[in-house]
Amino acid sequence: MKIPFVAGNWKMNLSVDEAVKFLQDIKGKLPDPKVTETCIAASPLFLESMIQENVGSSLLISAENCFYEDEGAYTGETSPKALHEMGVTHVIIGHSERRKYFNETDDIINKKVHAAFRNHLTPIVCCDETMSRRESSDRISWVVSQVTNALKSIDPQQAQHIIVAYEPSWAIGSGKTASTDEAEEGCYLIRQTIADLYSDDLANQVRVLYGGSVNDDNADEILAQTDIDGVLAGGASLKSDSFLKLANFLQK
Repeated sequence: MKIPFVAGNWKMNLSVDEAVKFLQDIKGKLPDPKVTETCIAASPLFLESMIQENVGSSLLISAENCFYEDEGAYTGETSPKALHEMGVTHVIIGHSERRKYFNETDDIINKKVHAAFRNHLTPIVCCDETMSRRESSDRISWVVSQVTNALKSIDPQQAQHIIVAYEPSWAIGSGKTASTDEAEEGCYLIRQTIADLYSDDLANQVRVLYGGSVNDDNADEILAQTDIDGVLAGGASLKSDSFLKLANFLQK
């Protein structure tokens, strides 16, 4: 049985002091990781301080992004090798904001997935969908192509550990949440694509998350869906009390 995964993506928010205070506030209040795994993705500026503060906690620490080379003359980029050596366990790859604002292509995202696995990081791969594509019924081919391209040349032993997040960009930070049927449809489509690429057994091992204006008011209904194994929250993860409500949803 897959363990639910509740993750927060802070984006370019908070300060180092606020990040450390957040970890202090949630320490000892998270669910047993055998019941629900929890994760926070933060700015690289905070990661070392967070890892130091996180000792003894079950919280997983993730980077929000990484480069696809381990080292070299890449000013301003974040090395996946350095992230692993620091103690980071996960990395978000292909978020819609990276695709939109930094022109990340499917090829770049695939290189980053390979770099993550090469450096023993678990990739949280995001799949986007715009409202225009939904309205034009182009969402199926779009989501399928993003999953297929992200996993190009990834072997089954690696693929079974990947986490995929379905994040329709029209719902991110907009206050609009996909209906439970829409969220389930997107996550089901991702799982079926992985099954087509590998096998049904492997697809059933992969955790598929929903992200897009998730909060403690709608998470229960979203997490009750068959093909949704967790959530990737943005704004709801910035405050310790709302993140704790999400993290402890199974204990209500």
